[in-house]
Amino acid sequence: MVKIVVEAAPDAARLASLGVDHWPVWEKGNSEFPWEYFEPETSYILEGRAIITPEGGTPVEIAKGNLVTLPSELICKWKIVEPLRKRYRIG
Repeated sequence: MVKIVVEAAPDAARLASLGVDHWPVWEKGNSEFPWEYFEPETSYILEGRAIITPEGGTPVEIAKGNLVTLPSELICKWKIVEPLRKRYRIG
């Protein structure tokens, strides 16, 4: 089974080493939708809160300040419970 990894409150040095400030920004309001990942994605949550439920797995909550790694081959359902704003890198 694929695993979502959530790193709570990474320090500024960690974020700088990844180049997070140069990643594009994605925003979405409260909603629910299915999603499938064909490449890994790393996201840093700037605002909001969401619950990601992997197909056949346990829901994972993500929120402001989390660094989240979503693996390729992940099939899931997103439920955004507070408007979400994140920086992300695919691949």
